[in-house]
Amino acid sequence: MNGPEITLEVAPELRLFVPHDRRGGPTPLVTDGSSTLGHVIESLGVPLTEAGTLLVNGAPVARSHVPGPGEHVDVRAVERPQRVPGAPLRFLLDVHLGTLARRLRLLGVDAAYESEDIGDPALAALSARERRVLLSRDRGLLRRREIWAGAYVYSDRPTEQLRDVLGRFAPALDPWSRCTACNGTLTGAAKDSVSGLLEHGTQEAYDVFAQCTECSRVYWRGAHHGHLETIVSDAVREFGGPPA
Repeated sequence: MNGPEITLEVAPELRLFVPHDRRGGPTPLVTDGSSTLGHVIESLGVPLTEAGTLLVNGAPVARSHVPGPGEHVDVRAVERPQRVPGAPLRFLLDVHLGTLARRLRLLGVDAAYESEDIGDPALAALSARERRVLLSRDRGLLRRREIWAGAYVYSDRPTEQLRDVLGRFAPALDPWSRCTACNGTLTGAAKDSVSGLLEHGTQEAYDVFAQCTECSRVYWRGAHHGHLETIVSDAVREFGGPPA
């Protein structure tokens, strides 16, 4: 490029996206003189879903701003908690985030998830059609223009992924209210009404059940309940919500 030279600095939280030589602080950047600031930032590797306030010489500007010679650009991270206006807060997760989807559902958060890889175009279209925040670790997917809203999941560990999403979006928590298999809502179920779906040992050992209103899956406090209880209690203690 042979256009205006600017100075650009990205927030520490965003430096993993940019080349190593731009991670230490302000660095010079030659632009083409016509691209918007949003395009410039994205061309450096930062998904626009992760860019918060943009400052030029200390003053906020829109992503449509075209940088001029000598301008100093600061790219801040999104504010936390991040507000998502225009629809109830709900999520769509890509095929690689199945454990995170199940944990969000465990906490009562509306989290749609496709267990089969339906492809980036279909995921982006589903995000737009259902007005869901698309969660992904795929930067290319988050660059698709048709997504309604999106967010990069920074960790590859489910525990940290959950903390990241809860801290960023502050969704209302309602533990034990959603089916972890299909995202449907749970309702209390009489033992007699679900006995035909239970193993004999389960019928003998448990008396309290819940059932999904969508897929009819039955839930009870089984052998893994202690582990799930820990996930729920840790999340509620740190991020709020009704008692587990």
